[in-house]
Amino acid sequence: MVTLVFLFLIRHNSSVVYTPQRLDWSVTVRDLPVDLNLFSVFLNPKGEVTFSCAAPNTLQIAVEGCGIKRLSPAKVMVQGPAQPGHYRGEVSLLDRPGKMQLNVFVLTPFDGKQEQVGGYRLGKYPDKPLKNLDIYKPPKGFFMLTPEQENIPISPHFTLGQFICKQSSGYPKAVMVREALLLKLESLLERANQKGYHCTTLTVMSGFRTPHYNRSIGNVAYSRHQWGGAADVYIDVAPRDGNMDDLNGDGKIDQADAQILADLVEQLERERACTIGGLGLYSANSSHGPFVHVDVRGFRARWNK
Repeated sequence: MVTLVFLFLIRHNSSVVYTPQRLDWSVTVRDLPVDLNLFSVFLNPKGEVTFSCAAPNTLQIAVEGCGIKRLSPAKVMVQGPAQPGHYRGEVSLLDRPGKMQLNVFVLTPFDGKQEQVGGYRLGKYPDKPLKNLDIYKPPKGFFMLTPEQENIPISPHFTLGQFICKQSSGYPKAVMVREALLLKLESLLERANQKGYHCTTLTVMSGFRTPHYNRSIGNVAYSRHQWGGAADVYIDVAPRDGNMDDLNGDGKIDQADAQILADLVEQLERERACTIGGLGLYSANSSHGPFVHVDVRGFRARWNK
């Protein structure tokens, strides 16, 4: 028992330096409250996204290549350029400390009928949305990622490259990440650190998946991974070996460790600290260690495998 306790302390010591990277103010983007000092939005060419803050604050936004339209002191609309690509900007509040670094990813449009975009194989999205829900309609576009863009931080503790599909292909690669998923993963990471599971990011075993890749691994037709709204994650710090850490300190790497992360997700959803969604608990097999599936579908779903 003494040995197990010692191993637990070694695995979860505070030498891993994590800071939440949050501001003391927030903006609302697509009905999502955002207080991170780095954030990303995805929109189609000439697409629009509105940022707002609590009155009587004055919102200030500047983004390279983008149009800016002030709707009120506390509300600003950003219009993306016609050319797909990555555009950097900054959000701040007048007379308030701190700034939010902003990424605007302008997508390559997708009509939902083709099985490729920009030469990248997608496969076929389902003909009918699940339960006629809009979130299951084909995406309207994808960001075409080059090798140089894999390390772009899209939130304080996650990079764009963590979410690319695992299918074999050259570049550019199509990728999509829902803003709500970024917020949920950041909240989960913060809660894990608060509970003593020190880590600076979560390992994303699977992020975005094309329908082609999703089908090739035998996953369900309406997997939220295909819409950039899901991630399979685990903590991998001590040792960094491609597997879940022994979070409960019992000397084993098993589903009980994944359950700890799942419990944290449940806490966050009960507190309405993130978007409600699916939560799947997975045990180890010959291909992977234990992990949890997290998504932001907007309604509750639970499963255990």
